[in-house]
Amino acid sequence: MSQKPSIPRGTRDFSPVEMLRRNYIFDTVRRTFSLYGYLPIETPAMENLSTLLGKYGDEGDKLLFRILNSGDFLSGIDRGELSAADAPELSSRICEKGLRYDLTVPFARYVVQHRDEITFPFRRYQIQPVWRADRPQKGRYREFFQCDVDVIGSDSLLNEFELVQIIDRIFSDLKVRVIIKINNRKILSGIAETIGEKQRITDITVAIDKLDKIGKEGVRQELIARGLSEEAVARLEPVINLSGSTETKLDELEKVLSASEAGMKGLAELRELFGYISRCSFQSAIELDLTLARGLNYYTGAIIEVKAVDSAIGSVCGGGRYDDLTGIFGLPGVSGVGVSFGADRIYDVMLHLDLFPPQTGSATEVLVINFGSDELPELLSITASLRDAGIPSEMYPDPVKLKKQFAYADASKIPLVIIAGSDEIKNRQATVRNMSSGAQTTVALSELPAFIKDGGDAKS
Repeated sequence: MSQKPSIPRGTRDFSPVEMLRRNYIFDTVRRTFSLYGYLPIETPAMENLSTLLGKYGDEGDKLLFRILNSGDFLSGIDRGELSAADAPELSSRICEKGLRYDLTVPFARYVVQHRDEITFPFRRYQIQPVWRADRPQKGRYREFFQCDVDVIGSDSLLNEFELVQIIDRIFSDLKVRVIIKINNRKILSGIAETIGEKQRITDITVAIDKLDKIGKEGVRQELIARGLSEEAVARLEPVINLSGSTETKLDELEKVLSASEAGMKGLAELRELFGYISRCSFQSAIELDLTLARGLNYYTGAIIEVKAVDSAIGSVCGGGRYDDLTGIFGLPGVSGVGVSFGADRIYDVMLHLDLFPPQTGSATEVLVINFGSDELPELLSITASLRDAGIPSEMYPDPVKLKKQFAYADASKIPLVIIAGSDEIKNRQATVRNMSSGAQTTVALSELPAFIKDGGDAKS
């Protein structure tokens, strides 16, 4: 007996119903990105490893999926090297490409490669899958979609403000209650400088970024394990535990960071950004969170993270300012900022909270009942007229019993059924049945598309 086929852990198949729901998210996101003037691009699923390595920190590099070279990938490798247990070195020789870890680094590569074709500031969005060799668990997958929106070639904090607006609009449209957390990497750099650990900013941010997962004591222990002194950790704790209003936190930070140039610059950026925010109304809660670190090394300014209020699934969106990501690829001095929406986590949140509209269960709005060969020409004509009017429609392919055709419509969540047997066709009429309420309305064939598009009694 053959073994039942399966898929790799951390990946998923998506049924038609799931795809319709996912497309509801993608369409909402894409519509908002376009509303703000962002343009779509796509990049390859795989990049040269030289493009990816070193951009995500040591932990990120370990999560890159590497692709074996084509053909005899072991040519040029002797047996001694195979048994030397130097995996990174061996991997670099037999793998020249890898699956993309996110969409931001490929975007930076794209900007540098196509710099002569781009008008700056360049506003782009990208909705594509990414891959991470992470341990699969609820809300964390090895293959998942990101919906990125970035503007590059502008230092203005109005860009950060606009991204906050985009986040608020998208989650409001999806009816997902979120809290938008904001911090600034310069603040974290200033804090590191103030506690005498300026060179350990990466260690500090990586540890702080795990606060939700391992708690304050876990962060404390990790910081000590990473080489920070007990005294430095003790000086750090009161700063990241500051409470009160945004203005109160900023005022307290000003006292702490007064001797740090980087810290004071980050403070000024936060004051400007929250100044813009205070002038507008938002559906979402927005707060300054000094424990927000975002572990990726390329962030240099504002950092943003979004969490669902009614679900413990973790971050559903995040991003920030990166001042020199393109410099790594030979185009220095081009600053960018962007955020990424985690479509798979958003899906899980919406499914858990039952937030998908009922109509996302089926692409078909109308099923035309098949009565057989005598009525077939008119039934085909009816179906064609509905499609010509932009109404997604299908006709049942076989002239089976009505009960079976109705059961198909019900199981497929098709809201309306058209019944046009010989008597109806003779009178140039059809019966429209609402599968939810059971209500039926007789309509002239010539008025059928308009009746369905306008709603009518059958949708009431």
